[in-house]
Amino acid sequence: MHIPSVAILLYPSFSLFHIAVPQTVFSLMPEGKPLFDVKLFSTDGGSQQAENCMVVQADGGIELLESADIVIIPGWHDLDCEPAPHLEQALIKAYERGAKVVGLCYGAYVLAYSGLLNQKEAATHWMAEEDFNHRFTQVKLNTNALYVESERVVTSAGTAAALDCCLYIVRSQYGTKIANQMARILVVPPHREGGQAQFIAQPIPKSTQNAEINRLLDDLRGNIAKDYSITELAEKLCMSRRTFTRHFNKATGMSFRKWLINERLAHSLELLENSSVPVERVAEMIGFQTPTSFRQHFNHRFHVTPSAWRKTFGQR
Repeated sequence: MHIPSVAILLYPSFSLFHIAVPQTVFSLMPEGKPLFDVKLFSTDGGSQQAENCMVVQADGGIELLESADIVIIPGWHDLDCEPAPHLEQALIKAYERGAKVVGLCYGAYVLAYSGLLNQKEAATHWMAEEDFNHRFTQVKLNTNALYVESERVVTSAGTAAALDCCLYIVRSQYGTKIANQMARILVVPPHREGGQAQFIAQPIPKSTQNAEINRLLDDLRGNIAKDYSITELAEKLCMSRRTFTRHFNKATGMSFRKWLINERLAHSLELLENSSVPVERVAEMIGFQTPTSFRQHFNHRFHVTPSAWRKTFGQR
């Protein structure tokens, strides 16, 4: 039986965690025998120094990509730095030969620079979303996915999502049983609910440069469950409905309805994480007319249910 070969790149100032995840997953032997032949490679075949000054010796150089079944770029040290031309060419040749090419976290940048992600769907760490979209306009960035495979090019979100991605590759190669065994050894779920959206920090403006709007926002936050009418709020500020809408949008960067929904959802997170109040009661406490409406807005924003959020982040 052919054992798939895995080549993992050592790059300058690499993160030990990012290297350790694929090296650990693909080196596991849940049934007492190796499932992958794992090698570390560098562009010159020599050693590389990690960000904490630890030095790791590569098993070989670019030539390992000539026969690798899976090539993994586990992060990248500088988003402004394009990979060396001979690394790009080796990645392209490996892909054209039929290898699966993987970019974990910021490793997606290396694949995007090489052109392997053009017209394909991809994922990367949410913190790089704006930069990635600006640099690589031909790539279809999925800002919620923990990992994505598009025509044998696999990319993942940041840090721990690399575990999800590597287990997905194991599952694709050997099936659910083996992947589940590995997940148990690693003490992680074989598949996680939701995507990056539940981890992305999306702050709502606490204050603006408009003093009248600031006072209104404070009042709204103190009475978040009330039912509000734009017409009534406009009259309260001695404005027409149209003028109020324009001022509010300019001050906060969003419509009043969107701001209110986001603020209510932010309040719901505190209740879900720090109390055992039933979801139906949470919906009522933050101003949603029905639990169904709350669940729909919550799922649209975070791509998981309120109950799943509480299960993940709530106090035990």
